[in-house]
Amino acid sequence: MARLSCLLVLGLGLLPGLAAAGHAADVDPRIGTGGDGHTFPGATVPFGMIQLSPDTAMPDFKHAYKWAAGYQYGDDSILGFSHTHFSGSGHSDLGDVLVMPIAGEVKLEPGDPKVPGSGYRSRFDHASEVVQAGYYAVTLADYGIRAELTAGRRIGWHRYTFPKGKGAHLLLDLRPSIYDYPGKVLWSHLQIADDGTVTGCRTTRGWAPGRQLCFAMRFDRPMVSRTLYDRETDVAYKGFKGPGNQPADHDAQNGRALVGVFDFGTLTRPLQVKVAISTVSAANAVANLDTDGQGWDFDARRAQAQAAWDKALAVIDVDASAPVRTQFYTALYHAMLSPTLSMDANGEYRGPDHAVHRAEGFDFYSTWSLWDVYRAQQPLMVLLRPDLSTDFVRSLIAAREASPFGILPVWAYQGLETWCMIGYHAVPVIADAYVKGVRGFDAGKALDAMVASATYAPYGDLADYMKLGYVPIDREPEGASKTLEYAYDDWTIAQMARAIGREDVAATFARRAGNWRNAWDAKTGFMRARLADGSFREPFDPSAAGYGSDYTEGNAFQYSWYVPQDVPGLIQAMGGEATFVQRLDAVFDAKVDPAHFKHVEDITGLIGWYAHGNEPSHHIAYLYDYAGAPWKTQARLKQIMDSQYAARPDGLAGNDDLGQMSAWYVFTALGFYPVAPGSDRYALGRPFVARATLHPAGGKAFTVTAAPLDDAHPYVGEVTLNGQPLPQPFLRHAQILAGGELHFRMQATPSH
Repeated sequence: MARLSCLLVLGLGLLPGLAAAGHAADVDPRIGTGGDGHTFPGATVPFGMIQLSPDTAMPDFKHAYKWAAGYQYGDDSILGFSHTHFSGSGHSDLGDVLVMPIAGEVKLEPGDPKVPGSGYRSRFDHASEVVQAGYYAVTLADYGIRAELTAGRRIGWHRYTFPKGKGAHLLLDLRPSIYDYPGKVLWSHLQIADDGTVTGCRTTRGWAPGRQLCFAMRFDRPMVSRTLYDRETDVAYKGFKGPGNQPADHDAQNGRALVGVFDFGTLTRPLQVKVAISTVSAANAVANLDTDGQGWDFDARRAQAQAAWDKALAVIDVDASAPVRTQFYTALYHAMLSPTLSMDANGEYRGPDHAVHRAEGFDFYSTWSLWDVYRAQQPLMVLLRPDLSTDFVRSLIAAREASPFGILPVWAYQGLETWCMIGYHAVPVIADAYVKGVRGFDAGKALDAMVASATYAPYGDLADYMKLGYVPIDREPEGASKTLEYAYDDWTIAQMARAIGREDVAATFARRAGNWRNAWDAKTGFMRARLADGSFREPFDPSAAGYGSDYTEGNAFQYSWYVPQDVPGLIQAMGGEATFVQRLDAVFDAKVDPAHFKHVEDITGLIGWYAHGNEPSHHIAYLYDYAGAPWKTQARLKQIMDSQYAARPDGLAGNDDLGQMSAWYVFTALGFYPVAPGSDRYALGRPFVARATLHPAGGKAFTVTAAPLDDAHPYVGEVTLNGQPLPQPFLRHAQILAGGELHFRMQATPSH
């Protein structure tokens, strides 16, 4: 019933002429807003700069994990609407330019969510929400205000319908931030121009230290009055009553705790607001507003956002039941939220050196959760949107050129680096794009950037890795994971180098790709961390996970399979195909208490030791293909799809991680998956939709069919490509781009 309620509410509030005809109608952005999905329900467009969404809480950083996107479905009050959010991250920041419409008395503090009326936040009911791709609406119950939001690439559009007879106000709070803590706002500024345009900037010491975000805001009518507060000193500057010229110092405020209140009297029609942001300057934000934010037709902007999603999602046409369509297109929607445009209309952007740069001939994108998205989300974009992949790669190279350290991004947003997670996983993003035919960037320059990242000795103890062939655990935490991930990244450099004829570089990094063997302990049968003297660290517990262990957000049962570049070598190391399959079965069939990982928030979605809620497990089910047991891949995929995804708010088993969990679903539903990005090969699984036609940019239509597709026929009997049997459970990228039909004949029993 919960899923049915979600689908029914999705259709409420559609305006005449806005009934969605395309795939946007199948998207439910609520999926992932409950549990640990960490998605947001608000308005955005594909890869847009603005993510305008309600925030139900911005707690201090010690308690903020579940509110990494600002919103939790289980909450019953809204703090306000802010313009920047991550989708599905395990850590967070942002929540910039928070606004709240208020009817009647204005309170300047958010208040206690447990005490209604104690502040400016308002209660709401999910029954009043309309949540669609590119549009969000809700009734703020404490004020009787209907709030509607939509977005363009650089503009957030608001429409607020106030109750009759009550004073209409808009509060702007520059203090809150997702993952908040005391002193996070270093400085902020507010200014009101003669024409009523509100501009401002703030600098924060959050996840990316010294991040600057500026904005420009306009209303569709003049203010009656306005007041700017610095709540740190509790000083208020009252502006001129009504429109007109006034001294600038009456309309400006600097400080670390700024709040603006803009009054509009009693209204007979809705108040409209438009907001642009910039990482460069308030002047650039105004220019973004002038360029991208013309006019005041909210419904037209909403229609444009919907059309943008219809166009983006049209890359795949799926024939499936309504619930499966909702899951599929919501997953594709989530996979198309990041990276985000991080460039102003004039081409300027802020780089990792905090300086201003200009993009020439491409759009600059940031928001790179690279430890996650290299696995499936970026390969999905390479397949479906190679035109965008060109800009993504050029953005990574541009970030490297602006880096004070001369390396590619690790985990970056709004152009700035956070150094979160491990590996140098911008490298496989670039290699995967190039090997699969993406062009439009300087391949030599790209390879130079990849090599620079892999040889920057201070990063993650690469100095010891290059000297010893592994990362010693007594000198660097999580040494086993780092050794394994570096080795995979090295293999992708070799792939790229070979593709452009740099055999010297290819040979060097092909050798480094074999360093995974230095983590393999044949005695225990697990990947382990070594000490600098070459011995394995003792004592050893393969179930141990988390900081202080040998592994990053995982344990030996999960990381011992992380050799995507050399699965045949891993099979041999484990004793052959039969033993390999038995050990895979043992991972899935183990009896594991979820409480075992209560100290590691990101390890969720357990099936035995397999943890689908976290990325190191994502390729494991497909490994049976390599050991001659594809029917076991098929069975495990059904087990995962049935238990880890659902069309409801808590329908993601773990953090979506900027679209990685969702991209895994899309690939798996189609019947194939990129186990080793940087290769042009996909491992076959089994489809979960009866028919899907891909329309990749620049490629030919490619159709996947499966019949009979039902629970009584969970196994694949035969796979044919254009009528010819595929001899192995693998598919080449070029075969997809050539067009045609991949058909899965399904059957009741496995094909041993």
